[in-house]
Amino acid sequence: SNGPAILIRGAHKRYKPIVGAPQRDAVRGVDISVAPGTIHGLLGPNGAGKTTTIKMLLGLVRPTAGEFRILGEDSTRPEGRRRVGFMPEQPYFPQHLRAAQALRLYAQLAGVPRDEIGPRTTVLMERVGLQGREKTTLDAFSRGMLQRLGIAQALINQPEVVVLDEPASGLDPVGQRDVRNLMLELRESGVTVLLSSHQRSEVEAVCDDVTIMNAGLVAAEGDLDALLNVEGRTSIRVRGLEGGLPARVAELASEVAVTGGVSVFSVADETVRAVIDAVDDAGGRVVSVTPVRDSLEDYFARLLATTAEGGEDR
Repeated sequence: SNGPAILIRGAHKRYKPIVGAPQRDAVRGVDISVAPGTIHGLLGPNGAGKTTTIKMLLGLVRPTAGEFRILGEDSTRPEGRRRVGFMPEQPYFPQHLRAAQALRLYAQLAGVPRDEIGPRTTVLMERVGLQGREKTTLDAFSRGMLQRLGIAQALINQPEVVVLDEPASGLDPVGQRDVRNLMLELRESGVTVLLSSHQRSEVEAVCDDVTIMNAGLVAAEGDLDALLNVEGRTSIRVRGLEGGLPARVAELASEVAVTGGVSVFSVADETVRAVIDAVDDAGGRVVSVTPVRDSLEDYFARLLATTAEGGEDR
């Protein structure tokens, strides 16, 4: 089908914690659409409702309302999840098993044909960087190694859609890079990836589109660059202004930072040309001109601030 690989419409989850306590809406009316063969980032601060949304999509949490489809099929039913791989936020495995044993167990559970279980296990252990660890028992695995096994487990049934919840958490920078490369390889081979993360670098490096959630709602969606660009401001980096910024520039510049001969400052878009001319006249050299961008942390902080003003409970 030419429709979305993952479709979530009107996702809603209301928890009724304990008798007499108020009801809590963890997710309230979330829509997400993921195009086939893309990597879609699901971003947001902790407690935004990302994991609850994913668990409803995968039939692990019963939705209060909403429509959930993967490859056109109702994914809240077991038969609608045949072509899906999932890695939960902190995968938990039976500690007494050896690594390859555990992976073979998950292959059986996923209905992998018997004669393919061995070969697939070998290939995947290598693909996630666990070669040579096949016989190690999982109680001797570090958190990063368990995370890698979690990814192998998600790929064992050669899924067409993979859902990864914080796959790089607990990994060192090399491990994080490995996970990013693996996601790019998956996309290359036509697999659709839904990646839940609160790490901007991870999302920025691999995602085609993002949905940003906050307080159980979709706060923004689309292209990450476009979302983070601060409207109407440009950042300029300059060298060779030993005498400091020329007066004309200083009066237009804000957020000025000077480090070892390099000045970085931001100006309104419409003043960029005048500022560059003034820098030239003063004998300075423009190194770069880029849109001012929010860090994801700032973006989240602003989201949380606006939610708090709205008096919403979270």
